[in-house]
Amino acid sequence: MAKQFWKGSALLAPVPAALVTCGTQESPNVLTIGWTGIVCTRPPMTYISVRPERFSHDIIKNSGEFVINLTTSAMCRETDFCGVKSGKNTDKFAKCGFHTAPAQIVSAPIIEECPVSLECKVTESKLLGSHTMFLAEIVGIDVDEKYIDSKGKLNLQQCGLMAYAHGEYFALGRKLGDFGWSVRKKKKHRPQK
Repeated sequence: MAKQFWKGSALLAPVPAALVTCGTQESPNVLTIGWTGIVCTRPPMTYISVRPERFSHDIIKNSGEFVINLTTSAMCRETDFCGVKSGKNTDKFAKCGFHTAPAQIVSAPIIEECPVSLECKVTESKLLGSHTMFLAEIVGIDVDEKYIDSKGKLNLQQCGLMAYAHGEYFALGRKLGDFGWSVRKKKKHRPQK
């Protein structure tokens, strides 16, 4: 198989097309973030990278808090809108029909329409060039109860989550397996007496 070599670029995909809320319940803002992910399990750590010229940048820098709200395919248009419009002169919540609710720990609100919201407290920020990376501890998670089964398990497949890949949005597909399934031993069936 032949491959072409390209110069280094931000071509890691897919990534979440997340709606990040900041500010307060009384004065909220939201922006779309693709540059996010998990960096540590214990303590649970994440990051978001935000351009310094974005309206939300200084809100997050000054408050030290934000919420990562996972988006669904049904929210694709609104998610894109929140990535191209500024909260400086647009009420993106009103334009998108989003409803906020208070988070349990941080001052930034959650978006009720999102199935999962990660409440985050900034532990470090670093200007890396075009973006400031806000490294943060995930201090709480708000989950829509309709995606939790009778055993208390979160069924993310039912959420209809959306991903972003190199300028395009995609609906996540069907489940392919569980962590560790490739090496898990099969259960032996005992013959009935």
